[in-house]
Amino acid sequence: MSKPAFIELPGCEPISILHEDRSTLAIDKPRGWMLAPVAWQNSSRNLQAAIESSIAARDFWARSRGLKFLRHVHRLDADTSGVLLFAKSPGAVERFFDLFETRQMEKTYLAIVVGAPKTKEWICQLKLAPDKKRFRKMKVDARFGKACETQFLLRETRGKFSLIEARPITGRTHQIRVHLAESGLPIVGDELYGRLEGGLALGLRAVRLRYTDPFTKRRVDIHAPTEDILKEFGFSAREDARPTGS
Repeated sequence: MSKPAFIELPGCEPISILHEDRSTLAIDKPRGWMLAPVAWQNSSRNLQAAIESSIAARDFWARSRGLKFLRHVHRLDADTSGVLLFAKSPGAVERFFDLFETRQMEKTYLAIVVGAPKTKEWICQLKLAPDKKRFRKMKVDARFGKACETQFLLRETRGKFSLIEARPITGRTHQIRVHLAESGLPIVGDELYGRLEGGLALGLRAVRLRYTDPFTKRRVDIHAPTEDILKEFGFSAREDARPTGS
């Protein structure tokens, strides 16, 4: 039985499958889908719940793979698109979650920001903690915050926007968004920390995951397409716009 290269869920375009092997499946997550516990049903845009419902209904994309289980092993914010990794068994969830927790998962994002950095490369290590006065937000907290590190690289500046490559070493909530805002470079379309610019969507996309498979010990390198986000914000979709180290 042939396997479709996409997931079909109600209310959205087919979701591309970027990578698949015996233990994992990676998708190109669209904007607007949140990753909340399945029991949290206050939104029809709960991606984990929608996928589990589709598997239980034996929809063709899942049935053709013999899938009975699929669970995300990390999170992307609701309005962040790009590479999202799922595990095909509870044992795989544990092993891949550990890769993220022990910083063995290399993550790369592209961010569109307002303004231009003063230097081409820099590292932000501001500690972050939940902001108890503002729901859903994080804040810089040198005393009580958790250790944080993000590496940044300027890729291009065009008009009032800059294209930034971000590599978070840690995985704190809203880490890239806060670190860029604190660097004086708010992400376009970020209603929490950034700037709303003429109705533009959040300019943040997860474009790459690299890791050593804990089962096969092989290196895995997963890319998400960059052309659409570059064109959306007025940058040229060139071959060298892929993340560095490609």
